[in-house]
Amino acid sequence: MAGTVLLVYYFECTDTFGIHIQGFFCKDAELMKPYPGVEESSFIPPLILYCVVAAAPTAIIFIGEISMYIMKSTKEALIAQEKTIVTGECCYLNPLIRRIIRFIGVFAFGLFATDIFVNAGQVATGNLAPYFLSVCKPNYTGMDCRFNHQFIANGNICTGNQVVVERARRSFPSKDASLSVYSAVYITMYITSTIRTKSSRLAKPVLCLGILCAAFLTGLNRVSEYRNHCSDVIAGFILGSSIALFLGICVVNNFKGTHSTPTKQKQEDYRGLPLMTFPRVENPLETLSAQNHSASMTEVT
Repeated sequence: MAGTVLLVYYFECTDTFGIHIQGFFCKDAELMKPYPGVEESSFIPPLILYCVVAAAPTAIIFIGEISMYIMKSTKEALIAQEKTIVTGECCYLNPLIRRIIRFIGVFAFGLFATDIFVNAGQVATGNLAPYFLSVCKPNYTGMDCRFNHQFIANGNICTGNQVVVERARRSFPSKDASLSVYSAVYITMYITSTIRTKSSRLAKPVLCLGILCAAFLTGLNRVSEYRNHCSDVIAGFILGSSIALFLGICVVNNFKGTHSTPTKQKQEDYRGLPLMTFPRVENPLETLSAQNHSASMTEVT
């Protein structure tokens, strides 16, 4: 966890990793969209998005675990499934606390890991945003741009604001799409795997589809505002959902506890069961010996 937080700090707050300078074609229509403004002016500001992405799943997991623990049946099943971690002769870790820490901790780790993958992809590819030429304002002096298919590999011809130009070089994959769909898929898996009540047959699908729809609309907003290409958003969806599925299936085992001694319990379950009876097959030798014995007894009498 400390390593992922440190990497996120270097990616987000420092210029340790230089961005790849990618060339472009003269007057490329795909890169001449109008500049939508700073990120804070977006319909979904980054600060609000990141707060919702981090806080909403944490609150849902915390409230869900406490609510399910209060229920008697779930509490007994939880104690039977979860191991009690002994920290000393007089101290132990409650199964409820253990589950909350594990699920929220894995979620936080995946959130930082998703951010690292996104920043690594943006730095390595240097893919240009749809509004790149609008903020780059390239100086075509000395460049042969009589044809639109003329490729320019020189990255020093931009005359616009360098900070905005550098931001326009980090488009693939979409960070907002990756983080939103990661959070949505993770919490959807938690809800469908953990909450098991009779009254939740319709509530669970509605809630899960609403969460996934919100993440999907976040990606569409990035495309509609010309902040990302469709391919950037799709790649972000794939990246975020893949990390969430991996952590949910392989790390937390579909949010289910593991039995401490499954073999012993399996053996104990069969102790009270009656043995199966099979039809007895008579042996010819035994039949012959029984006939001889009866014959000899008859002769004696």
